[in-house]
Amino acid sequence: MSSTLILSLIAGYFCVLILISYLTSRKTDSDTFFLANRKSPWYIVAFGMIGTTLSGVTFISIPGMVKATQFTYMQMVLGYLLGYLVIATVLMPLYYRLNLVSIYTYLEQRFGFWSYKTGAAFFLLSRTLLAAIRLFLVAGVLQLAVFDELGVPFAVSVIITVLLIWVYTFRGGMKTIIWTDTFQTMAMMVAVVTTIWLISEELNYGFQGLVTTVQESSYGNVFVWDVKAGNYFWKQFLSGAFITIVMTGLDQDMMQKNLSCKNIGEAQKNMFWFNIILVIVNMLFLTLGVLLYTYAEAKGIALPAKGDDVYPFLALNHFSAFLGIVFILGIIAITYASADSALAALTTSFCVDFLNFKDKTEHERVQQRYWAHAGVSVVMVLVVIAFDVLDSPSVISTMFTVAGYTYGPLLGLYAFGLYTKRTVRDRFVPVICVVSPILTYIISYNSVKWFWGYEFGFEVLILNGFLTFAGLMAIAKGKMGELELAQK
Repeated sequence: MSSTLILSLIAGYFCVLILISYLTSRKTDSDTFFLANRKSPWYIVAFGMIGTTLSGVTFISIPGMVKATQFTYMQMVLGYLLGYLVIATVLMPLYYRLNLVSIYTYLEQRFGFWSYKTGAAFFLLSRTLLAAIRLFLVAGVLQLAVFDELGVPFAVSVIITVLLIWVYTFRGGMKTIIWTDTFQTMAMMVAVVTTIWLISEELNYGFQGLVTTVQESSYGNVFVWDVKAGNYFWKQFLSGAFITIVMTGLDQDMMQKNLSCKNIGEAQKNMFWFNIILVIVNMLFLTLGVLLYTYAEAKGIALPAKGDDVYPFLALNHFSAFLGIVFILGIIAITYASADSALAALTTSFCVDFLNFKDKTEHERVQQRYWAHAGVSVVMVLVVIAFDVLDSPSVISTMFTVAGYTYGPLLGLYAFGLYTKRTVRDRFVPVICVVSPILTYIISYNSVKWFWGYEFGFEVLILNGFLTFAGLMAIAKGKMGELELAQK
């Protein structure tokens, strides 16, 4: 595939996003940018959230990790079901009852000023890092496919990517993103299903042959029952549940879309159907991974050692030109779907949580929102470039590890707020939330030596949340009355 063709695809795709932005961003205000005036159809939100949740990490990393981890990733996906149940029945009713724009204002009502700012700051840190990791992975693919050949440095290609996203999101915000994400999720799904179908045709599989190949392959193992293994079932299952709770239920990016629905009933309906679709989509990605490795074996192709490089390598060098185009469209779609949403959510949190938007006129809000959106975009570029110096064997593993350390304090804060009646000495909360991840790292690093060979995996999130909860209990100062607790 020529770089000219790929650039043409990017340009055409971007024109579609610009058109959607134009149609959805007319007569907008801050309420439109933050929550789409709370008029989003639940089924549009549910489908569009798939693209935001999965990102380019799923598109590339999950198929590539099949050889190393087989289908054991499904243990985490099963945990997602429990996590989304908690979100739909515990967190979403709370957010709707309090009529929140930023979900972190709950912490101010429950604990106080410092708890609120700490929670919002940890979200800004977490989402910036995770969005940068996702964007880094996909920017690397586009660098390999296009920009290296043109002699464009990686930093410049990242700047171009973020600038394109900024252009179509800075006015309409969430109202635009709800619809662009729907379009982008559709493009991603078409890319995955088409790739699976055409590879199956190339290998002379029918549907039954495809199912049999997956079942009988050496990659088909789902469950691991060795309690000391990093991917032991209950570790993965509980990690999946808690990762879902924090990366969706305690994440402004994901909950902002849910809060844009008309009412709590529609938001819960959206969460239910989104959950079902997400499980199916993850199965498709793992199936694609089996086919990629089977295809390489059948054709005698030597694959890259790094799992994240497998799908791009085959798509750009060994598949037909049509499948190469499908891959590029899929990766572009999933890149914009996750990055545009992250930029809008980071802008929302910074404006509402740190710029005191409620005290500003609409004109002042618009001006500050534009500057905040531009500033967040610049920070995103800098973090992606900084991440380029690291070399992780699997970006998805890195992403969940980062989530474990940065979302853990949020998990502890919300768990303490929801399941105890105690108040805390608010000024000490930032200290607790900084110390807990440090202690988590120390315990995780020494776990094999200290705990008879036990190796921590993604469940560092649970440990981190528990340490934060314990720290909050240590600085608790008494119970609130029933009326006061109900009001909060």
